[in-house]
Amino acid sequence: MAHHPKGDFDLARAEWQRVGDAPAEHGSVEVAFVDDLIGLRNSAEPQGPVLVFTQAEWDAFVAGARDGEFDLA
Repeated sequence: MAHHPKGDFDLARAEWQRVGDAPAEHGSVEVAFVDDLIGLRNSAEPQGPVLVFTQAEWDAFVAGARDGEFDLA
């Protein structure tokens, strides 16, 4: 269980889904939906830190990604 100010993100119940088709060891992004929280981690470090989002935060993040807010170019 990962204790977080937003609530407890139950790592044991997380079913991680890799984004894209790159091998996990190359550091793909993985996402898991557990109850009302969404976790995001680096597949190359599965025991590493997990970013935890509420549904509202996740929705804002996805909308920003779709709008190009995070484009580096």
